[in-house]
Amino acid sequence: MRIAYFHSIGGASGDMILGALLDAGAPFNVLKNELEKLHVRGFSISKQKGQRAGLIGTQVIVELDEGLHPSKSRTVSDFVSIIQNSSLEGTVKNSATQVLNRIGEAEKKAHRLRKNNVVLHEMGSLDTLIDVVGTIIALTTLNIEKIYASPLLMGNGIIKSSHGTIPAPGPATLELVAGTNAIIIPPPPEESPPGELTTPTGAALLTTLASFSSPPMTVEKIGYGLGSRDSPSRPNALGIWIGEQQQIEKTIRCRLLETNLDDATPETLAYTQEQLFDLGAVDVWFTPIQMKKGRPGTLLSTLVPITMENSAVEIIFRETPTLGIRVRTIERYEALREVKKINSTLGLIEVKVKKLGNEIIGISPEYESCRKVAQNQNIPLSEVYRIITNEAWSQITSKTP
Repeated sequence: MRIAYFHSIGGASGDMILGALLDAGAPFNVLKNELEKLHVRGFSISKQKGQRAGLIGTQVIVELDEGLHPSKSRTVSDFVSIIQNSSLEGTVKNSATQVLNRIGEAEKKAHRLRKNNVVLHEMGSLDTLIDVVGTIIALTTLNIEKIYASPLLMGNGIIKSSHGTIPAPGPATLELVAGTNAIIIPPPPEESPPGELTTPTGAALLTTLASFSSPPMTVEKIGYGLGSRDSPSRPNALGIWIGEQQQIEKTIRCRLLETNLDDATPETLAYTQEQLFDLGAVDVWFTPIQMKKGRPGTLLSTLVPITMENSAVEIIFRETPTLGIRVRTIERYEALREVKKINSTLGLIEVKVKKLGNEIIGISPEYESCRKVAQNQNIPLSEVYRIITNEAWSQITSKTP
């Protein structure tokens, strides 16, 4: 899979994202030709090489004819109407519209507005539309299938806006980040002058299009998009790495929660296990143990992602009589796996495919799919497993188990 990873070195804005894509090889002439399909007059777009601290990259410059575009008070509907009436490809229209609608929703929440058609003020300039649509076009020309991003570097200090003096990051930027999987980090004040480093347009593009994680990948191209600011301590630049996503085994850190129980009923234990699995526990198991005064007891153990630790602790305290829970941090190797559907002689069945690198080393039919087939067709479950396993190996690998 061809992917792009955006590295927020000194922030992220719409023009920096577009500049990074052009610096990594997106054809500028194709971009200009595609933007003409918006059927909007009175703007020009250019690029130039530049340097921010020690990085050399590309800066995108959008110039507007003030006679044709004097106002910065366009609404989201204005921009969406331009896109929908354009001759751009349908996928470009849909992605750009999705980004712009998120900007409108963020502005509405940030400034506690009730009306739906929100005036964009600072983002109401035509260059916002050019940055959003241009980014989607550039990603398409580079055949990017999936996008990832590093944590977003937020600004600091106080900035002036049409709404008055506000803190950086601005309310709209924070609303765009809230409720997504985006990770944000504040810069050390001594490294950056006051102001926004991640702008609303940059936040809208990345939180809509990207996953905030670092994928294993081979890098084919790199690029840097430059902002208009400069600082000797931190380059006002956004990096991009383009290449192929790789599949490797990964190690994840988990919490092992354990408690000894000598006064919990079987029903309580079963229900607690069910609640932990519903939460998203990696595993839950019981071990018979000998407790004080010769009492037989049960060791409840559960393995959960670190982010779920507090919720898992709450479930155990609420559902069992325990007064204490032991906690350990452990690392867990996870084999690569994916769920596929095969058209078997017994119907459409889900199977779990286990990989070591690029090699398939195991195929396991999903229990629920097999159970339904066994019940509906009156076939022993073991026979369903045998048939599905053989057919899955044949269809997926052309081998026999």
